[in-house]
Amino acid sequence: MRKILALVTLILIGFSCKNEESNKLSVDVSNIEANVEIERFDIDFYNTKPSELSKTKEKYPMFFPPQPDSVWVNKINNKDERELFAETQKVFPDIEEEKGQLISLFKHVKYYNPRFVSPKVITMLTNIDYNNRIVYTDSLLLISLDSYLGKEHEFYNDYPAYVKQNNTKEHIVVDVAKAIVGKQMLPSMARSFIDKMIYRGKKMYLLDAYLPNTLDALKIGYSQIKLDWAERNEEQIWMYFVEKDLLYSTSKDVDKRFLDLAPFSKFYMEEDSQSPGRIGEWIGWQIVRSYMQKNDVSLHQLLQTSEDEIFKKSGYKPKR
Repeated sequence: MRKILALVTLILIGFSCKNEESNKLSVDVSNIEANVEIERFDIDFYNTKPSELSKTKEKYPMFFPPQPDSVWVNKINNKDERELFAETQKVFPDIEEEKGQLISLFKHVKYYNPRFVSPKVITMLTNIDYNNRIVYTDSLLLISLDSYLGKEHEFYNDYPAYVKQNNTKEHIVVDVAKAIVGKQMLPSMARSFIDKMIYRGKKMYLLDAYLPNTLDALKIGYSQIKLDWAERNEEQIWMYFVEKDLLYSTSKDVDKRFLDLAPFSKFYMEEDSQSPGRIGEWIGWQIVRSYMQKNDVSLHQLLQTSEDEIFKKSGYKPKR
């Protein structure tokens, strides 16, 4: 009976912590203005007739470096390009849903950063340039729709599963949020493993604030199965880092094993393949969440706080 009561208590504590964090980030953005203007360069370009090319070039001058018009006409009529455009249109005949998500995102960003100005949004195709699927500057946001056709799409057949699982339309707003966060945070000077984990954890906590209704699996880019594994083994992961004296390691090998994009993390155990990659980032996220639960600080103050201080004041204790 005592064991059952203890288990119930632990569950209630877990729910209490989650609810506390959720309440902290549940802010009212209804009165914040965030106008989103979206232009479909992908549609405008591939529907351009040769006689109308000059108008398209005038509308989107940044996409037309000096080239003979024949280059652009050939690109419009290229068989592979036409197929890519057609497949993208099937998934994105309109982007009203994505527009609504972007409006919510921009409102939340502006809530915490009043000087934030919603960028002009342009959708395009980049022949599945995965590394540049989102390009963000202060005034312009480029979204490569052909990188978000669905993880089962044949265009991604050669991609490893841990990469193409994020090639879905649901990941657009997450990738946009990550691009914004990347601009807001100064590059890390951290050298130790624990500092690198917490630096990345700060970025993930910003996603918590900017995307309060988005699932953790989407934010971290894990499958639900991999996320469940991480949550189930949090204590063992942390103990491994401690017992192997990895927290203050500056080894690049440790980064490769636990921070770099990979199909799984490398503990050199039989169960490795069940783990998600970048498990150090996930642990850093939990440390920052613990810090924010236990300390009355603003999002801005979090970004100004050193990784070392966050760790010391986090009171982090992994779930058993």
